Amino acid sequence: MINFRFKQVIILLIVLCFKTEAYCQFPTEGNQEDGFVSIFDGKTLDGWTGDPVYWRVEDGVMIGEITPETIVKENTFIIYDKPIDRDFELKVLYRVSPEGNSGINYRSERIEGKPFALRGYQSDIDGKNRWTGQNYEEKGRKFLALRGQISRVEAGGKPNVIGKTGDKEELALDIKPNEWQECHLIIRNNVMIHMVNKQIMSMVIDDDIENRKFGGLIGVQVHVGPPMTIEYKDFRIKRMD
Repeated sequence: MINFRFKQVIILLIVLCFKTEAYCQFPTEGNQEDGFVSIFDGKTLDGWTGDPVYWRVEDGVMIGEITPETIVKENTFIIYDKPIDRDFELKVLYRVSPEGNSGINYRSERIEGKPFALRGYQSDIDGKNRWTGQNYEEKGRKFLALRGQISRVEAGGKPNVIGKTGDKEELALDIKPNEWQECHLIIRNNVMIHMVNKQIMSMVIDDDIENRKFGGLIGVQVHVGPPMTIEYKDFRIKRMD
């Protein structure tokens, strides 16, 4: 029987090399941290733009919090000020409250008239792990790949499932409630890979030429709903272009 994680790597390499525009590259254990640079200083929100009602820094952690007094009517983001063009990898540690709902947006754009809103790809995060790891396009084409899916998005924004990275429920078992998790995004050309705790949660091959994006903003979210807390630390990015 093939080891589960080894099987995931095989799937990843096959899909990246099969009828896509993606580069057939994958980081190895020996060089994963080479070239990564911090984009959050752990002391201030310098370089980020967000509503201070919801975002602050404590003890090296970026905290997004909704209280009973600050319930939001729309999702609100804190946005990294520098656009990231083309290919990159991003790693960050996160911890989310049981009722929390957040996400890491990338290749995104601001929405006119809404200073803290983004439209674009999102690696989903939620405290109950119903959605964590899926690819959801915020204010766009919506669900592009659920957890456990490899999908190809065709013209018109329709995703077709072409394979699996694993079982949706089994993939969630390594995500322990109330603990720090590592999110690792591998974004190469038109292929987007979402990993949590070294498990491949979802993969999207975006062949929707009219709607796909190759660059844009990074941001993290507090979501409409009940009071919640999301914490992020050790934001680091490696540009591949």
